[in-house]
Amino acid sequence: MIKVLVAEDSPVVREFLVNILGMDPDIRVVGTANDGEQAIAAIKLFRPDVITMDICMPKMDGMEATRRIMENDPTPIVIVSGCSDLYETATTFRAMDAGALAVLRRPAGVGHPDHEAMVKELLQTVKLMAEVKVVRRWPRRGPDLPPATKLLADKPAKFKAVALGASTGGPLVLQTILTMLPRGFPAPVLIVQHMAAGFIQGFVEWLAQSSSLPVHVAGQGEPICSGHIYVAPDGFQMRVEHGGKIALGKDEPENGLRPSISCLFRSLADVYGSEVVAGLLTGMGCDGAEELKLLRNKGAITFAQDKDSSVVHGMPGEAIRLGGAQLILPPEDIAPLLASLVNIQRQVRQA
Repeated sequence: MIKVLVAEDSPVVREFLVNILGMDPDIRVVGTANDGEQAIAAIKLFRPDVITMDICMPKMDGMEATRRIMENDPTPIVIVSGCSDLYETATTFRAMDAGALAVLRRPAGVGHPDHEAMVKELLQTVKLMAEVKVVRRWPRRGPDLPPATKLLADKPAKFKAVALGASTGGPLVLQTILTMLPRGFPAPVLIVQHMAAGFIQGFVEWLAQSSSLPVHVAGQGEPICSGHIYVAPDGFQMRVEHGGKIALGKDEPENGLRPSISCLFRSLADVYGSEVVAGLLTGMGCDGAEELKLLRNKGAITFAQDKDSSVVHGMPGEAIRLGGAQLILPPEDIAPLLASLVNIQRQVRQA
């Protein structure tokens, strides 16, 4: 039985969430809190396995409550937000800085066409987060990666793109990687992050605050430029086209997802072949795993996040199982690997 604490200031929404969670026989709501202060006190009383946390609450908001909980009583936290304002959405992602593991849109009401799908996602996420027994912070290691760097240095082709795919637990990993990339990075970075609808713009704003590179929500027909980061928008498949442009489409979901990592990776294999560096980060499912292997077979450099640092090792684990990843790395080693492209590309130009 998974014990859940619900922190939500609205009595109507609180009851709504309690009823949803109570529908699952494997979940028991052991307590509720009206604000962040009550949530902190309730942890010691109820010892929940998972906390669902609203952001916009009186006295102490969800971001500050998350920070204090992770400092004193680390517990898996799922942000369940009804915020639509861009500032409030960006605040939601700052809660991930503090240690929250996932961000979800509050399920729509009964009768809404998305109600059942959103309820299913909430229940599935709560169950998944209950399995994360230790919330890790990755230590900063030295930037020296001789075997990985040598793998890039031995490859004579010019890199045309870097591609990253992530799902559950991905936002903080992506922030860790992108923060460490230097100005003058010699390739565009294309990202598919599985995320609840309505959060991508706030996610991009949050990433932009800590990255020295410009971060964009990708646009239809937009030229992809070196040293820029492009994030797939809500509800569209993102591809690259010949000529170095982004193509967005309302194609059918792949692996149940739109945007899909598989779609992006496959287009990169078609357009750039070996001139790609691509990686799969933490997340459930198998999206992108077969296509990472396709990229490797084309001669691209491929990597997967290691199990110990992944919140969920589904996608990277499947890529490893299929033989799609040449390198298996923690987040703090991925950024130096990518940053080494700067020196390698400079050497190629000088040669």
